[in-house]
Amino acid sequence: MMQGTLENQQSMQSGQISGSLSFNGTLTKEDEEMSKSALSTFRAKEEEIEKKKMEVKEKVQAQLGRIEEETKRLAVIREELDALSDPMKKEVSGVRKKIDSINKELKPLGQTCQKKEREYKEALEAFNDKNKEKVQLITKLMELVSESERMRLKKLEELSKNIETIHIA
Repeated sequence: MMQGTLENQQSMQSGQISGSLSFNGTLTKEDEEMSKSALSTFRAKEEEIEKKKMEVKEKVQAQLGRIEEETKRLAVIREELDALSDPMKKEVSGVRKKIDSINKELKPLGQTCQKKEREYKEALEAFNDKNKEKVQLITKLMELVSESERMRLKKLEELSKNIETIHIA
C-alpha cells in the first residue's frame, strides 16, 4: 500500500513538472521547489523503506540463526537417543539369537531324553520282570533243594533202619 502511494506521488509530481514545462518551457522557482520537495520526499521514503527492509532482513537472519541452532541441538539429541538405544538393541538382539539357538539345540535333546526315558522304563520293567522271575526260581530251587534233602534224609533213615534190621550172624 505504501508503494502504491509512492507511485501516485511520483506520477503526480512528474505530471506537475511536465505540465509546468509544457506551458512555458522553463521551470519556475516554484516548480523547482516543488520538484526538490518531491525528490527529497521520495528519497526519505526510499530510505525509510530501505531501513525497514534491513530490519526485516536482520530479524529473518536472527530467526534463521536460532533455527539453525535448534536444528543442531535436535540433531545432537537424536544422536544421543540413537546411541542410547543401539547398545541395548544389539544386546537384546544377541541374547534373543542365543535363546533361539539354544531352543533349536534343546528340541532334539528333549526328544532324545524322552526316547531314553522310554527305553529306560522298558529296560527297568524288563529288569524287574526278570528279577521277579529269578526270585521265583530261587524260591522254587530252595523248595526243591529242601524237598530233595528231606527225601534223601528220609531215604537215609530208611536205609539206616534197614541196616539195623539185618543181623549178620
